[in-house]
Order: sequence, then C-alpha cells, then structure tokens
Amino acid sequence: QVQLVESGGGLVQPGGSLTLSCAASGGPFRSYDMAWFRQAPGKEREFVAVNRRYGSATYYADSVKGRFTISRDNAEKKVSLQMNSLTPEDTAVYYCAAGTAITSTVRRSDAYANWGRGTQVTVSA
Repeated sequence: QVQLVESGGGLVQPGGSLTLSCAASGGPFRSYDMAWFRQAPGKEREFVAVNRRYGSATYYADSVKGRFTISRDNAEKKVSLQMNSLTPEDTAVYYCAAGTAITSTVRRSDAYANWGRGTQVTVSA
C-alpha cells in the first residue's frame, strides 16, 4: 500500500501554467504506474496522464497532449504534472494514483488501487 499526497493546485489565468506534485510514501514507488486523473463538477473522473513503472512509457489524454508533461523522481518518490496553456476546461480536482496496470487499462481509474485526496485547479480570468 502506498500513501499519496498532492500539492500545487490553485487559481491560474487562462494561458497560464501550473505544476502539480504528488509525494508517495509507504510502498515500492519504482514498481508503480503513477497517473494523474481529474474530475470536473458534474463529470466523471477522467484520465490525464501516466508514467509507467520503471519509466517504461508515458501516455496522455488527447485533450492534454502537447500541453501537459508528467515526470517522476524515483529517488524522491514524487511524480509531477507540468501543465501549460491552461484553459477553463482544465478546471477540476486533480488526483494522483498509483497502481500496477496492464497496458490496455492504464487509462482506466479502476486500474489504480491507491489514490490521493486531490488538489483543486481552477483556470479563470
């Protein structure tokens, strides 16, 4: 079992940038797929990005590809999400997740057993 704590959320203007961080503890961090999901009000939780265990690959949702970058630091047990060119449609609670998914399920929330409490990102003028 791994514990996850997100930080870095806040209010940002459209076109701005924000970096989210997720600190992990209590588990073999290197062997986990580390992902970010988000949930906007009235919508289902959706996949944002994943950094596969052992750094084998990264995947992004089409809606964030080219704007967001996920990275991990195994020594610090941390995963980050750099978000650029933010739009109001990016407004959501962002969740960090850890699990051991197979490739075909990495975009599914039920592939992850460990979740943080989330951090709010609001993009507004």
